[in-house]
Amino acid sequence: MDESLYETLGVAKTASADEIRKAYRKLARKHHPDVNPGDASAETAFKKIAAAYDVLSDEAKRKAYDEFGDASLQSGFDPNKAREYASWQESRQRRASGFGGSEGPIDFDLSELFQRQAPRGPSRGRDLYTTIDIDLRQAIEGTELTADLPDHGTVQIRIPRGADTGDTLRVRGKGSPGQSGGPNGDLVIETVVRPHPLVRREGLDLRLTLPITLNEAYNGASINVPTFDGSVVLKIPSHTKQHATLRLRGKGVERKDQRGDLLIEVDVWLPDIVDDAFAEALSASDKLYTTPIREGLAL
Repeated sequence: MDESLYETLGVAKTASADEIRKAYRKLARKHHPDVNPGDASAETAFKKIAAAYDVLSDEAKRKAYDEFGDASLQSGFDPNKAREYASWQESRQRRASGFGGSEGPIDFDLSELFQRQAPRGPSRGRDLYTTIDIDLRQAIEGTELTADLPDHGTVQIRIPRGADTGDTLRVRGKGSPGQSGGPNGDLVIETVVRPHPLVRREGLDLRLTLPITLNEAYNGASINVPTFDGSVVLKIPSHTKQHATLRLRGKGVERKDQRGDLLIEVDVWLPDIVDDAFAEALSASDKLYTTPIREGLAL
């Protein structure tokens, strides 16, 4: 029995759109030809994965596939005509039963539909899929790239502001050639945002770990903080605790009409020089706690 599109992506038939997207990303990166140069089996697997995702990521195509199976993947398939044909078959069965014919089911072969409704004229080529890596700054600010892609030549790609891993861009006419003079398919490019060494993306928010001194944590301070829009001043409240999170509103990712925040996670650093007077001052600070800090701590 042939493998279903769901089996190709390793997901259940009830999988959500998000589960299908995550499964595709994982498999596409594993089998991508750029990661497996010269590996024909990986290239074949990548094409199967891309073809499965093309169907299951499209609500209408997925619905037709769930209803009609592999027949829905044939060129020229029309689900409405298929339903009409199924209804006609059922009507023919009822008429046959009414006139003394066999009461068993009449086989419903969708291949007959394609023989009756064979598409005329040229057909469009298939879409092709690839990925492109970009930096976090490029994703946030948007950019234009010139990429030399195998089999596609030089392609100009515009990355919109706020792009994220898994977003897709469509370059018209850069896919497989059509048949009988039909138009080419499209080239579908998935963006992959490389991790940033200092900043982590959380949806439209960005998170940055900010080192501060004991003095700045205890007494408070105003500190210059880098953002992708330039340096801004952040006020550290007095008595700020380790791993406290402060928020710079509107300094996150801008995507369409929304803008996230920059979340600052405080990291309090101890001095790196040993000093006896400082050690004595810290010992004396124990009396400043109003309650035992580990009271009630138990497993």
